[in-house]
Amino acid sequence: MQNKSIWLDNYKDNNVKELNQDLTLDVLIIGGGITGISTLYNLRKSKLKIALVEKDLIGHSTTGHTTGKINYLQELIYYDLEKKYNLDVAKLYLESQLIAIKQIINIIKKEKIDCNLEKVASYVYTDKLEDIDKLKREKEILESFNIKVKEHQNINLPLKSLYTISVNDTYVFHPIKYLKSLKDICFHNNKEIYEKTNIISIKKENDYYICNTAKYKIKTKKIILACHYPSFLIPYLFPIKTNIEKSYITASLSNHLKDTYITSSLPTTSIRFHQDKKSYLIYLSTSSKICNNLDEKSNFSKVIKETQKLNLKPTYLWKNDDILTVDKLPYIGYIKNDDNTLLIGTGYNTWGMTNGTLASLILSDLINKKSNKYANLCSPLRVSLTDTGSILSNMFCNMKGFIQNKIVKNKNWYPECIKIENGIAIYNDGKNIYKVYNKCPHMGCSLIFNEVDKTWDCPCHASRFNLEGKCIKGPSNYDISCNKEFKYNNFTIK
Repeated sequence: MQNKSIWLDNYKDNNVKELNQDLTLDVLIIGGGITGISTLYNLRKSKLKIALVEKDLIGHSTTGHTTGKINYLQELIYYDLEKKYNLDVAKLYLESQLIAIKQIINIIKKEKIDCNLEKVASYVYTDKLEDIDKLKREKEILESFNIKVKEHQNINLPLKSLYTISVNDTYVFHPIKYLKSLKDICFHNNKEIYEKTNIISIKKENDYYICNTAKYKIKTKKIILACHYPSFLIPYLFPIKTNIEKSYITASLSNHLKDTYITSSLPTTSIRFHQDKKSYLIYLSTSSKICNNLDEKSNFSKVIKETQKLNLKPTYLWKNDDILTVDKLPYIGYIKNDDNTLLIGTGYNTWGMTNGTLASLILSDLINKKSNKYANLCSPLRVSLTDTGSILSNMFCNMKGFIQNKIVKNKNWYPECIKIENGIAIYNDGKNIYKVYNKCPHMGCSLIFNEVDKTWDCPCHASRFNLEGKCIKGPSNYDISCNKEFKYNNFTIK
């Protein structure tokens, strides 16, 4: 069993370019996941001087750890939006998802991208009596929007189901093959992409933003924050307007079927099949808020055991984090009133393939000064008085993650090879001794040790660091190695 995403196995790219000079731009895109690359693709013929920077490699953060579903049947989303807003909002969101799906399919066909695209049926099921009426209402809402929906009493898997609905016009694909193809197309259109390039601070000077890497500066008129968790947005209350959900995923050799499945509510179980040289069943479960269930070894063990109950043996094992918004709509667009220079795309509520693509359409339209039908629906500036409860819950989760995760000697899930001395975490693997600072540079949360991945993880905002202390996933922009001075992120855009 490999501790990596199936999408990133055997990843090869001979066209990786790091920033090696100062730049002056019209638009800088920060983040090379589906949002960033798709936005650059949409702007590939623009006369504006545009570049994209990615902290790691293209697609290696959240996009490379998803299940790769292209789907508008998203648990109870239309029921939830009707309850919180009204049917018009639910319908508009459905339209946005269908537009995003159409965009992906059209790009794949136009560019002749080989990314294992398959049209599939998708099922949402429940084993909870209290969810049956909600799921029936979900069916009624979709049918009122002229979507053909079937209902079932059982599903074709050994999982308990009391009631199920399905649609036939959804898709699955290989997300990294798709992104890599978009990257190559952008290169051919002379758009600049810099990987292994980390923006550590942003400062506003007159009409330009000055974005600093460790060695170079990028001067730009506009910024699109397409990174999973934008570390520069403390003044905009991002941490309390969202929470982070973590999930654990396996991929196992299996007979190939073409359907996808997901539970109607938490705890989430999600299943899809992937056909390449071999056939795999991809299984996701054990979802929870990031501040809960801190014993990562136990979380991984649980998803392995659940996979084994399906008579499958995991070949791949990985973890993913998703940003959830308070009202289940993504945050896409301008961050500040009367300021068209700073834009964002994030908060996709576990449906990143469609919402990341939707973000690319909205963001590229805004850059081109065009109207977009879905911009107001997804505006980060929206405010609802009914969000108060969710905001308080997010504040509690942030405080809980900050307080409860102090690494101390009596944490019963830590092996004996870990010690904490004066704020320094020490790990001895029998061959080497690793020492790191036991705080996340993002906001100072104490870290927990992920014994399965051998990483130090932040249970507040999902930053991750390897044994040497190198930051391998944001929002932190700094390392925690004891060989370097400890720094906090310069997360405020001044």
